[in-house]
Amino acid sequence: MKISWYDHLYVGDKAKKKRYQIIQAIRNSRLISGAYVITPSLSGNNVLDIYPAMELSAPWYRDEEFFIIGIAADYWEALEVTRQIIDELYRNTGGFDLAGYLNDHSNAPCTSGRDNQARNMSEHVPEAGEM
Repeated sequence: MKISWYDHLYVGDKAKKKRYQIIQAIRNSRLISGAYVITPSLSGNNVLDIYPAMELSAPWYRDEEFFIIGIAADYWEALEVTRQIIDELYRNTGGFDLAGYLNDHSNAPCTSGRDNQARNMSEHVPEAGEM
């Protein structure tokens, strides 16, 4: 599994306290219960997908590429962070072109959840809404 990170990672309020623990667990393919990640939709039918972080280490995702744009401490917080991303996307673009929006705010191109170039996230993890 290949994981790349959005330069301006959205982090839920509860996840802020343990964001480095969540990020390191995901990077090291360790199971972390309760945490969720938000990615551009792999199916193309939606704008975003929400996954339990521990599901990323499942065998059926071994060949997938994930571009993580948000993390949350629980499912309800993941819904809130997703709402925040969608609100910000629509407010700034008037539409739902997530790939275009992320390309304008990132160092690496985003075409879809599957096609992103891997890159390392810097030591600084921006707070939700710090764009």
